[in-house]
Amino acid sequence: MRNAEAEKKRDVRGGVAWVLSYVRPYRKIFIPSVLALFFTAGLSLAFPWFLKDLIGDPADAWKKGVDTVATRQRADEKILWLVGILAVQAFIAYWRVRGFTRSGEAALNDLRRDLFTHLLKLPVPFFQDQRSGSVSNRVSSDLVTVRETFLNTLPQAARHSVVLIGSLIIVFILSWKLSLVMLACVPVVVLAVALSGRKVRKYSREAQDALAESGMVMEESVQSIADVKAFSNEAFEMTRYNRALDRVYNVALRGASARAAFLSFIIFVMFGTIGGVVWYGSHLLASGAIDQRAFTGFMIFSVFVGASLGSMPEIVSQFQAMTGATERLRELMAESPERSGSLAVGRLDGGLAFQNVTFRYPSRPEAPVLDELSFIAEPGQRVALVGPSGAGKSTVFSLILGFNQPESGKVTFDGNDASELQLASLRHQIAVVPQEVLLFGGSIRENIEYGRPGATAAEIEEAAKQANAHDFIAALPDGYDTTVGPRGVKLSGGQRQRIAIARAILADPRILLLDEATSALDTESERLVNEALERLMKGRTSLVIAHRLSTVRHADRILVLNHGRLIESGTHQELIAKQGTYHLLAETQLL
Repeated sequence: MRNAEAEKKRDVRGGVAWVLSYVRPYRKIFIPSVLALFFTAGLSLAFPWFLKDLIGDPADAWKKGVDTVATRQRADEKILWLVGILAVQAFIAYWRVRGFTRSGEAALNDLRRDLFTHLLKLPVPFFQDQRSGSVSNRVSSDLVTVRETFLNTLPQAARHSVVLIGSLIIVFILSWKLSLVMLACVPVVVLAVALSGRKVRKYSREAQDALAESGMVMEESVQSIADVKAFSNEAFEMTRYNRALDRVYNVALRGASARAAFLSFIIFVMFGTIGGVVWYGSHLLASGAIDQRAFTGFMIFSVFVGASLGSMPEIVSQFQAMTGATERLRELMAESPERSGSLAVGRLDGGLAFQNVTFRYPSRPEAPVLDELSFIAEPGQRVALVGPSGAGKSTVFSLILGFNQPESGKVTFDGNDASELQLASLRHQIAVVPQEVLLFGGSIRENIEYGRPGATAAEIEEAAKQANAHDFIAALPDGYDTTVGPRGVKLSGGQRQRIAIARAILADPRILLLDEATSALDTESERLVNEALERLMKGRTSLVIAHRLSTVRHADRILVLNHGRLIESGTHQELIAKQGTYHLLAETQLL
């Protein structure tokens, strides 16, 4: 049990330290801002101090009579001091807020940048294991919590801590007896914080999860809005979203109950203590153990102590929420990035080979997807992959791109083991034209330029011409600046395919991966896309997942896969002559 408590304390400190580590580059702004925060918090104690003197001792006034001149002179002097101190406090506070916000926002931007950079380095299987939108919603909600805590709660905690400590020191100076009575409740409060903190932390993490889930449902529904409407499933999606919102609501209520119980307890203890102190102080005052001015000052500063203690539950609750959020973010940062070799890749000739490659997905370890697969694609050769669904064709592409690693065997490029090559430089020389093209939500120009960022307008236009895309783009009102909508929904399937081909042409790859790009197109679109593909494949090593006999006929080599094994290999004529699996597939058009 002690080990668990110690671990939780380390988590809290570790989460705060992790966030503060991002402030280090901005410490020349952050540290003076923090010092200014403590200084202005200390100056805030001037208000009750001078207020005590302004009130004075009513007993002395009753005994000696009121000296009007002296009273006014004293009041004028004290108020001038008070106004001067408040002016200094306001001036410093202005620059403190600016400096704290500047350094804090810069640090949080660095944190966001590191998180996004790390996400981009994670292997594809990590994202395949997540539901659509879950990672982005989780990161967004956690970062909102971290930002709120760092920029708002942390300064509040520092300010209230200074006020609390300063007020306690002053009340001890004014009356140590009353102070001991007031502080008798501190152990009870500390124990309550320790007990409630665990519950608050647990509910905070559950609330973050539930909030991320609701955002994920919304993102999935919006992304698939065409399917939602086609099946008239608006009510079904609303049910899903309501279920997610109900979970958010229920978790929030449970968390609020824990916080409310804690806050109620603190209020009871705080005001009960103040009442007890007033009762005990009145007895001390009656016995002459304390004078009226000291008692008045003690009561004013006690109010400040109570106010600071009363704010602690919400501050602790927010820190617990940040701890849960940083735990999640640190877990994400701890995910291992995809493996990459150290050998830089020069300009490839385009040779590609699989040597006894076996692969199985971690979620299905009992079923090998590829089983001792071997083949060679010579530079500039056109190779077609055919076979029934589940034969392993798409997995071959995934291994070529380095999305997954072989369980045994190896993939080679120009004779070099892929595991030894730098993934980024290798992928720069591979282009993919998928069957279902998903464009980014920007303009047509930006989507084509994605093949080679920084390309000139003339290069983009030339790539579009080679892809048979220029004519339809030029006919659009905004031309190349036309926005394509989310995932390219404003364009037809054939138009999206030609933009994807233009992107691949601009990338100028040595190896081209095509997942039959014409299987869902009308006759005219298919003709235009096929013409563009012919130009794209010329002089490049091309691997094509083929679903149509017309595509397979022109391949230099056809690989017939079944259950992850290569069962036939050869040209169209050779395989037809064998009267085997390929002959059956060709006759039934089930490529």
